[in-house]
Amino acid sequence: MLASCQEAEVVVAMPSIGSGVTDSEVVWGSSLALQGHAGYLGRETLHGAMCYLNHVNAHGGVHGRTIRLITRDDSYDPPQCLDNTQRFLIEDQVFGLFGYVGTPTTVRILPLIEETGVPLLGMFTGANALRDPFNPYLINVRASYYQETDAVVAHLVQDLGLSRIAVFYQYDTFGFDGLTGTELALKRFGLEPVARGSYIRGTQDVHESFERIATSGAEAVVMIGTSKPCANFIQSSLELGYDPIFYMVSFVGAKELARHLLQIDTSKARVVMSQVVPPPVGHDGTIAESAEEFVRLLQKYFPGEDPDFVSFEGYINAKVMVEGLRRAGRALNRETFFRAIASLTDFSLGSDVRLTFGPDDHQGMDKVYFTCFRDGRFLLLDDWISLHRSAHE
Repeated sequence: MLASCQEAEVVVAMPSIGSGVTDSEVVWGSSLALQGHAGYLGRETLHGAMCYLNHVNAHGGVHGRTIRLITRDDSYDPPQCLDNTQRFLIEDQVFGLFGYVGTPTTVRILPLIEETGVPLLGMFTGANALRDPFNPYLINVRASYYQETDAVVAHLVQDLGLSRIAVFYQYDTFGFDGLTGTELALKRFGLEPVARGSYIRGTQDVHESFERIATSGAEAVVMIGTSKPCANFIQSSLELGYDPIFYMVSFVGAKELARHLLQIDTSKARVVMSQVVPPPVGHDGTIAESAEEFVRLLQKYFPGEDPDFVSFEGYINAKVMVEGLRRAGRALNRETFFRAIASLTDFSLGSDVRLTFGPDDHQGMDKVYFTCFRDGRFLLLDDWISLHRSAHE
């Protein structure tokens, strides 16, 4: 009964919405976590996007229009995200929505997107619900969680010969998505999770899940959660001598998880995280070709902030937005914008990052990268065999 009441709240009739475009500006809205346990993700995503949008606006905008991004904090809370979105559409009359963070929050507003037809671009989530079935109003940039979990399971099973794999997940749409993706990936090899354990979003109590998974003898644990609960699980494991491969999807956030891991002894731990963008800066300080402008602009507009995977993804999302506006031309409306995005069939940010969209393809990137925690940070992982071997040295 509760679920049906919540759904009814979402699909309340909307008044007609404005164009979000004037002679001098185009207005977008962004609801994302700026505080709370997912606040790091929202702030980093926003800073990455804003360093580029500030740069574009400082040079006259796009076709004479500056880009105004209205942001509201939702603290990773779906009802608050819904309220923020309704305000964007009704009060602010935005052209589109941009840079939403999280699966439960973003999925909550999908009925509004369907009703209004506004573009929703550059979401920091790999949720399958935003990809299947195809929705013409949703513009994903990053690879999906299904792609992330499929790739890691292939490495664990084929490269390392593991068969006992467990799943630790957040008990909501985000966690369910990662769990399903992992189950589907394991099924390809005739396997299923040896154990499943969950925790409630917004809490950090992982004891029950840890007990269930540790006693299963799992050789690897796929973790679909936020940084602190994942770090707590790893800490509990290491303290009790349980040493599987710990793997996390990109949503965890490398910099924030590293901050937590630095507080515990992980010298012998094997902690792996997938990423959907390449490292903007390599372990030797070399800046990736696709990230040269990003690193420069981040230092200019947010001095003292280190570039990382999350802010780099926000920057790439903003690049896609601006290129769509540019290709749509001066006679901008939502229809011309969608057509412009579909024309990005080989949009290059450098030799290491290329995006491809199409009329029936609204996901720009498919590549998944893997990193492992070494020397206090997440570095590219290019040898899975050595990772497995390190456990026996």
